[in-house]
Order: sequence, then structure tokens, then C-alpha cells
Amino acid sequence: MKNYILTQEVAENKLRRMAYEILENNSGEGQLILAGIRESGSVIARNIQRHLEEIAGFATRLITVTLDKKDPGPVALSEPLSFDDQVIIVIDDVANSGKTLLYAMKPFLEFHPKKIECLVLVERSHKAFPIQPDYKGLSLSTTLQEHIYVEVDGDVVKGAWLE
Repeated sequence: MKNYILTQEVAENKLRRMAYEILENNSGEGQLILAGIRESGSVIARNIQRHLEEIAGFATRLITVTLDKKDPGPVALSEPLSFDDQVIIVIDDVANSGKTLLYAMKPFLEFHPKKIECLVLVERSHKAFPIQPDYKGLSLSTTLQEHIYVEVDGDVVKGAWLE
């Protein structure tokens, strides 16, 4: 039995709300780069992109960030771009220690972006790295032994549960 903390409907509402927040904070920008961390982070990024297009026809560019979440080393991007003077939003499903989000920013720091923001569907309270998501669907205090899983099916966020 899964202990759901977010249903599909609630997750969808949170994604839409975060898209509105992104628009409020970046209304003067011509384009945003949405950098989804592979796998679930990419699904969330595609959903945010869809909401931004539905709400305001906002121009976005979607890329995928690939790294080993357990032992981050090399970080790969799905396409080589110049990130100079760009607004980048790094997107993942869950922020635990902040380590994955921190390493995911590494390739962007070789450029001079205008700003880098972070978005997560669920934020936990166990930060070991100085990462504070700018956009979060749900903040949750958990024990170190508990884990949060975000369930995706294709481009649909089915929910999140605590184990």
C-alpha cells in the first residue's frame, strides 16, 4: 500500500501553480531554458513547459540534464547551447540533500547566465548542500529513513508517495 502525499490531480495543480510563479518572476524575459534532470525531472519540466505555453504562450527551450544521482561525476546536457545571458530553471522531482541540483548546475556555470533557478515537485528538509529551490510544489519534513518517490507514466505525473 502506497502512502500518497500527492495525487495526480494535486500534483497537476501544483505544477500549474509553479508555472504561474515562474511567469510572475520572469515576465520580462524573452525565453526560459527548462533543464529537466533525467528521468522524472524531465517529465516535470515538460509539464511546466506545457503549462507555460497554455497560460501565456511563453517561449521555453527544454533540455535534459543527465548525471548519476548517487555518485555525480560528469554531467551531460542533451544539446550544446550558449547559456550566456539566459534564465535557466533546473528541474527535478525531489530535493533531498540538494546534491543532485547542485551538480546539475555545473555545466551552466561555464557560461554567464542571467540567473539560475531551481524547481522541485517535493522538497525535503535534509539539506547538506546550499540549495534552496525557488519553486516547490510541496515541502515536507521527513526522517532520514523515509524516502519519497514520484511516479510518472509517459508525460503524466501520477503522484508521489512516502515510504
